[in-house]
Amino acid sequence: MSINKEIRRVTTHTLQRMKSNGEKIAMLTAYDYSFAKTFDAAGIDIILVGDSASNVMAGHETTLPVTLDQMIYHASSVVRGAKRCLVVVDLPFGAYQGNSKEALSSTIRIMKETGAHAVKLEGGEEVIESVKRIISAGVPVMGHLGLTPQSIYKFGTYSVRAKEEAEAEKLQRDARLLEEAGCFSIVLEKIPALLAGKVSDSLQIPTIGIGAGSHCDGQVLVMHDMLGITTEFKPRFLRQYLNLSESITNAVQQYIKDVRSGDFPDENEQY
Repeated sequence: MSINKEIRRVTTHTLQRMKSNGEKIAMLTAYDYSFAKTFDAAGIDIILVGDSASNVMAGHETTLPVTLDQMIYHASSVVRGAKRCLVVVDLPFGAYQGNSKEALSSTIRIMKETGAHAVKLEGGEEVIESVKRIISAGVPVMGHLGLTPQSIYKFGTYSVRAKEEAEAEKLQRDARLLEEAGCFSIVLEKIPALLAGKVSDSLQIPTIGIGAGSHCDGQVLVMHDMLGITTEFKPRFLRQYLNLSESITNAVQQYIKDVRSGDFPDENEQY
């Protein structure tokens, strides 16, 4: 009699155990079924359905325009492709900043309509009531400190955050507050590596870095950046693993050439 082994789902408990064992956590963004299925099969630990969909999927300059409905569409597509990894969904700008009741309402829609496993929201002390309210409803929350792209107009730049002592101290305080409120993990974006290491060592929960050095408990990249689909974005922290833009361009040009010449379809490619 054959026994079907169930695929072990990555959970927040899995991530906590990985931190305790010193095992690094790998996270990537995804926005559709096909890429989610591929990343999941490759063994990724977490897929983030990022509000970066606003940039890489819709072509907006910032993350601000993406709506809750659009995030739900992307997240539900990803969940259908991900059988093993943890799926975290960004709460988009405007879906939680108003008050904690609105934050919970947005979260409930995401959880009920997508089947995702957790949400992520930006900020520290200023969103702590929302974090507590969401967690009290039984939904895991991932925090996000450092460069918070939804606040880009406040910062006025995408440069490194928390280089000054006052901001570094606030970040450390915010990280402790998020952990005490019950967050299962915190993304640290574009902050000095030594500060990220200090924060990671001070917390029981895992940190996920992006442009925050090697001392974090895990790393995240936007899929379009690391696969070389996006060509104009090349910050220092990005390692590009493929040049898909070039490969796709070559393939499309070859297809056009084959269609024009009558080479495609040939006798084996018709009925």
